[in-house]
Amino acid sequence: MIIWITGASTGIGRELARQYAEQGHSVYATARNETNLSSLADQTRDYEGSVTALVGDVGDPERMRAVFDAVCDRSGVPDLVILNAGTHKPTSATSFVLEDHQKLMDINYTGVLNGLNAALPLLLSRGSGQIAVVASVAGYRGLPRAGAYGASKAALINLCESMQPELKAEGVDLRLVCPGFVKTPLTDLNEFPMPFLMPVEDAVRAMIKGLRSSKFQIVFPWRMGVTMQLLRQMPNRLFLAIARKISG
Repeated sequence: MIIWITGASTGIGRELARQYAEQGHSVYATARNETNLSSLADQTRDYEGSVTALVGDVGDPERMRAVFDAVCDRSGVPDLVILNAGTHKPTSATSFVLEDHQKLMDINYTGVLNGLNAALPLLLSRGSGQIAVVASVAGYRGLPRAGAYGASKAALINLCESMQPELKAEGVDLRLVCPGFVKTPLTDLNEFPMPFLMPVEDAVRAMIKGLRSSKFQIVFPWRMGVTMQLLRQMPNRLFLAIARKISG
């Protein structure tokens, strides 16, 4: 299987590339950090499969097209595209910083659009292939100090729900991945309790298993998914009272 993964230099993306290469697949790993991508390629050098580093910024639509074209030129149209690149920064409503919101939306949401823009035409013309978009359970409900991050992930959830039926009719299998807290260099920066924190190796195994199933939405860890779904169904009056208490 030919796989293209964005955001592959650290965290979930890096572990996805490693596990897929270990299983014998041809993986093309994209991120801005060339050093981390090189170390990933070195780490997987003796695996049954392979990891090829293709440096690129998901915020640059032209570069994403060039990277995707490079994958196609080397191995053919990918069987699986994983649009995983994303970042997080706590945000405050009372200390509002426009640039923080714009940056997270540019990377987390527009970065996915740039990946779709690069990959969809050929997948649609072939009439097959799978795309996985990595959102977050944080997109289910507005969590305190996560306005920018949650909004970008909520946008991805809505986008995928909207696009899936059309793409399915054309043979392209769009999946939505919503992780909870996964132990990565990004979550290591968090200074608050993270319920049901999951090792990245286990999270990636759950994601790979989900992509092999028929599920549209893949959520892990399951307890965090259930918790957020309950909050999603909770009446606004009760949810906002709880959110105010958490906010202090």
